[in-house]
Amino acid sequence: MENKIGIIGLGYVGLPLAVEFGKKFKTVGFDINSNRIMELKNGVDNTLEVDSDNLKSSKYLEFTNEYKDIEFCNFYIVTVPTPVDNNNRPDLKPLLGASETIGKVLKKGDIVVYESTVYPGVTEDKCVPVLEKVSGLKFNIDFFCGYSPERINPGDKEHTVTKILKITSGSTPQTAEKVDNLYKTIITAGTHKAPSIKVAEAAKVIENSQRDINIAFINELAKIFHTLGIDTNEVLEAAGTKWNFLKFKPGLVGGHCIGVDPFYLAQKAQEAGYNPEIILAGRRLNDSMGQFIAEQVVKLILKKGIKLNNARCLILGFTFKENCPDVRNTKVIDIVNELKTYSVEPVVYDPRANAQEVKMEYGIEINNTYPTGDFEAIILAVAHNEFLNLPIEKSSKTVVYDVKAILPLNKVDARL
Repeated sequence: MENKIGIIGLGYVGLPLAVEFGKKFKTVGFDINSNRIMELKNGVDNTLEVDSDNLKSSKYLEFTNEYKDIEFCNFYIVTVPTPVDNNNRPDLKPLLGASETIGKVLKKGDIVVYESTVYPGVTEDKCVPVLEKVSGLKFNIDFFCGYSPERINPGDKEHTVTKILKITSGSTPQTAEKVDNLYKTIITAGTHKAPSIKVAEAAKVIENSQRDINIAFINELAKIFHTLGIDTNEVLEAAGTKWNFLKFKPGLVGGHCIGVDPFYLAQKAQEAGYNPEIILAGRRLNDSMGQFIAEQVVKLILKKGIKLNNARCLILGFTFKENCPDVRNTKVIDIVNELKTYSVEPVVYDPRANAQEVKMEYGIEINNTYPTGDFEAIILAVAHNEFLNLPIEKSSKTVVYDVKAILPLNKVDARL
């Protein structure tokens, strides 16, 4: 049977996947955002993950926001976001909405594969019932499911979707084989077929939880070493000379993965009657870093005898990581909000972030060009390439704080 693929959700995960499948199979990229579809049809990807030439090279790929255009597909791959709500509880509404959309066009023999990060059991316990209810079909009799967690690293042009080993799984042995074979057609790094969907779901959610906990440990060390008057990065450089030392660095932990996924695992653990301690402690510590950075800058301003009230602080970078435009769950906003409590005026400069998106999501104005005027403090929050050659230097009238430790040490007052 010829593979006809429908990709549901065309963000950082779905679009690169759709482009690769579209080079080999009839593929339809579906997204409810009509503006996104219009841009993609014009060869523009505002996430900057796929360039125009690569979009055009996907000769079997089409884009739509009409679910009737995916009726002919026999493989559906769901790549919608799985955020948390204001109480850090998993928000499955996008995932269930995508399942409902697929349910309207689901046919006998179809396979639905989920890539969105979830806790173990979501595919079969939450999504499958929606598919059954809307379609009127029976799971593992009329249609089948798989889970293959995304491993996209936004802004990384080296570790692209085809070059990262892919976990696959299916609801039956035959389905698992079909799902694995499908991904093998585009994933040059190879695949790992997990024994069950729940195992694949669990594997994904612990990947980022592990990184979150490791970074939390380093962030705690940064707080300790600051108290002791020791430079954290110099300590890490020395410790890193041992062959098995894990080379994590302190920093802000945001984004749609590391800053979110641990809450999914914690939620499932609590539902099962276990109260996770290390996972949630790591989250709390990492979530405190924006406030900590702002407090250190305020202390440095006062130490230099600079007037604090209405002081202007230039913040370099607003995205959740360097060299990408993604502002989802950025923790730079915590620095902004904390500085305001001290009557310090934050001025954000980020040449990569979408100013309109930032205004809508966070309610603040940012600059896409370097702002004019004098600043009593400068915080390098995100290591965009554009910031490497800026004429940044500490003085008696300006505090410079380097969160990412990329500036020469003699040009900064302190670094995380």
